[in-house]
Amino acid sequence: MPKLPWTTISPADPADEAVVMASRLEVASLRHVPRFFWFSLVSWRQVRRSPGAFGASLIAQLGRGVFWTLSAWESREALYAYAKTEPHNSIMKRLRPTMRESHFVFWTVPAERLPISWEDARARLAEERDRKS
Repeated sequence: MPKLPWTTISPADPADEAVVMASRLEVASLRHVPRFFWFSLVSWRQVRRSPGAFGASLIAQLGRGVFWTLSAWESREALYAYAKTEPHNSIMKRLRPTMRESHFVFWTVPAERLPISWEDARARLAEERDRKS
């Protein structure tokens, strides 16, 4: 299971609030995994250059076709700017037809609590998924 551990991109002032986003993305078929994984790495490189990004991590369960992302941002505006910027914007559109499920959760934390643990992120994603079921 490839994992890109938490990487601090821009240190946050501990007194600030951070906007956290976690996602669980599942492809409809394992034949989509190589392409999805490649685009995940392209998006990872973009995050590392994005204004307002505090940090990010990625887990790819290639044999299951499941990808997990976790990132922290200075604001929702910074996060949305990243999502709307190329190449991420085009990647989302190109991969959407290959998806079985996508779940996202957002919350804020004091920046001093960064990095967020994967245990916390997965629990929040499970709660959100259960809430929508």
